[in-house]
Amino acid sequence: MALGFAFTVALRFLREGRMQTLLIVFGVAVGVAVVSYISALIQGLQGNTIRRTLGTQAHLVVQPPEQRALASLALAPGTAALREVQARAQRPRTIDNWRAVEQALGQTPGVKAVTALASGSMLAVRGEASRSVTLSGIDLDGYDRIVSLRGALVQGVARVAPGEALVGVQLASDLGVALGDRFVLRSGGEAVQTLRIAGLLDLGNREINRRSVFVGRGAAESLLGIPGGVTQVWATVDDPFAAQDIADRASRQLGLQVESWMETNAQLLSALNAQGVSTGLIRSFTALVVILGIASVLVVSVVHKRKEIGILRAMGATRAQMTQVFLVQGALVGLVGSLLGIVLAALLLWGFSTFVRGSDGLPLFVVTLSWDLALKVPLAATLAGMLAAVAPARSAARLDPAQAIRL
Repeated sequence: MALGFAFTVALRFLREGRMQTLLIVFGVAVGVAVVSYISALIQGLQGNTIRRTLGTQAHLVVQPPEQRALASLALAPGTAALREVQARAQRPRTIDNWRAVEQALGQTPGVKAVTALASGSMLAVRGEASRSVTLSGIDLDGYDRIVSLRGALVQGVARVAPGEALVGVQLASDLGVALGDRFVLRSGGEAVQTLRIAGLLDLGNREINRRSVFVGRGAAESLLGIPGGVTQVWATVDDPFAAQDIADRASRQLGLQVESWMETNAQLLSALNAQGVSTGLIRSFTALVVILGIASVLVVSVVHKRKEIGILRAMGATRAQMTQVFLVQGALVGLVGSLLGIVLAALLLWGFSTFVRGSDGLPLFVVTLSWDLALKVPLAATLAGMLAAVAPARSAARLDPAQAIRL
């Protein structure tokens, strides 16, 4: 009964001041639309950035131990000597007992997929054209669970059989080769191998497409001079933002250096954090404006409705009921305004996806209004409306009926 009375009176008050009501509902709708639109846009941008960044790399990379040159002369205590330690000649470093490392990493909680690869720098040659490339010797099925080569294939077949290779489309263009043509890979030593192009890949980055060559792991081991060895073990995790914690735990377990994508992309993370802070500030100030707008309208309503409030109090309405009247007003304004704001935000996002295009004519990135956001924002706006109504509600409840009627 009490809530029914409060709801009926609240609707009557809102209808009588319909111009003020429409203005504040529109203000709430605009505020909610801004918060929802920016939140969805930032989520889409960050998700697209992370997908592009992690689309060609692993979340975790196990590195081989560094090789250090140590002095061979042991000095007696108190003896001084002049000596020079020369660095070891650079050569591919391998991971000892890599199969055990691969198995142990795969059993680490949070790790989703693991694969080992042999990689190094090579020279790709075709006629008089030559390019410095990164050779990756892979197990195709294992590697594809981490970096989707089959999804990046634009021509040919995804296959790294003996004598065949997958290359980036830009590298093929630079060498002047096409699908089915042959080119030569040369290492820094005397290793040379002729390969046929089985497929062309577009990995989403021009520079990566310009230097990527994928072959079977055995062929890479032969070219790099590391028979039976691998240079890295890659892994993906269930939660990319937990990669650093998993990397630290795996490093202690394996006794090897384990790098996470968060270490190698520290600047990207800083930019994402800055975006998150900026979005939070926009949300906070927009919510503050909405709360102040609702509060100001309800304060004016209390002043204009003093006589009506006095009559209701004289007829038996309690202070609690009058408090509920204005709390219901605030909640209704917040709810109706937020629902309109969600509709407006959806229209803005549709316009962004439809009219904002990249140079290829496709949308810049996928941006949608998630159900989670569409539910949380109206709820927050409704609570904000009730919060804004607290001061006016208490003011209305304190009015003395006799004085209010005389005014």
